[in-house]
Amino acid sequence: PHSGVASKWDIREKVWEHLEASGLAEFPRPVHGRIPNFKGSFQACCSLRELDVFSRAREVKVDPDKPLEGARLAALQARKTLLVPTPRLRTGLFNRIVPPPGATKEVLRKCATSQGVREYSVPVGLDGKAQVDLVVVGSVAVSEKGWRIGKGEGYADMEYAMMVSMGAVQEDTPVVTIVHDCQVLDIAEELLDDHDLTVDYILTPTRTIQTNCKRPKPQGIMWHKVSSEMLGKIPILKTLRCREKQAGKDVTLQDEPPALATTNRAALPNEKVMAANTQPRAAPGSAPVGQPHVGNDPVNPRLEGSDTITTVYVGNLPASLRVSELKSALREFQVIPVRLNWQGAQHRAFLEYRDTGAADRALSSLQGLSLGGNALRVELAKSQRSKG
Repeated sequence: PHSGVASKWDIREKVWEHLEASGLAEFPRPVHGRIPNFKGSFQACCSLRELDVFSRAREVKVDPDKPLEGARLAALQARKTLLVPTPRLRTGLFNRIVPPPGATKEVLRKCATSQGVREYSVPVGLDGKAQVDLVVVGSVAVSEKGWRIGKGEGYADMEYAMMVSMGAVQEDTPVVTIVHDCQVLDIAEELLDDHDLTVDYILTPTRTIQTNCKRPKPQGIMWHKVSSEMLGKIPILKTLRCREKQAGKDVTLQDEPPALATTNRAALPNEKVMAANTQPRAAPGSAPVGQPHVGNDPVNPRLEGSDTITTVYVGNLPASLRVSELKSALREFQVIPVRLNWQGAQHRAFLEYRDTGAADRALSSLQGLSLGGNALRVELAKSQRSKG
């Protein structure tokens, strides 16, 4: 679009090409399409320990990319709280990596790998009160001024915007990126979008650059830049969107006609509609949201007369999951039910809550959560839909 200016994709291709051609590319290869791993990434990550902003930080968020493994290890070795986003944000925003008590150097090393991140992680809910003191992101290219180009899927920008939205980062939270020297190049300012994340420090195998970047970082989620496809892929985004909509923000998406900007989720209780009457996702043929949906499933007889109990269905539980693991996830998200009906053999559980508000919080916190490698199915139990 800009005559004479290399596009972001031109720059990405050039960097990927050069890393492969010069023998600097490391596993996983080819580096094309990825945040590239490079020879010397571990060395570059070690410079993190020398940074004042790292020493002062208590909670550090590091992306899951391979070249940042050394940064995850540094945070674990310094006994900081390490947060790692789930890949492509499929399940919530991030996981906290909790090494086993008395972990040896070897175990900490394993915790820093992508496999360790999967094995030793505890999900952090939207209300997990995360306070991130330092953000470490991967890049495909970055300029000494702090402009950054990622791999083109927008996840780092989105993660940052989501952290702003949930109050986990402040305007002055420093952002560090770790790249090979050949990934530091001039980037024309006109290539930058207002949702692009900028960086404050660049670590390479040979130097530490402080960018003193004055450009403000994204102030939250720019809904008009979010496609409904991305919204569909990132469950927690729906929750944030409902919240921001409740707060009166314009949450019209990029590809949505303004007049139709309604969320098709059950109205929240303070919209004076009984949420218990509506299905979480309006199924074809169901009553429009906000209308009582009269089904013919019998109401759970045990709950006759106690209309206040709202039951949430959790399905697709992995066969290996133990009830204690589900309970600890519920504790982590602060959505502990009054009663838990565990049906592990059927890969499901029913959670009973005192009121629709508590059930709604559980629905939004658990939406898209992954346990034991399975993305859970979470919705209001069928018996709820026929009430009223």
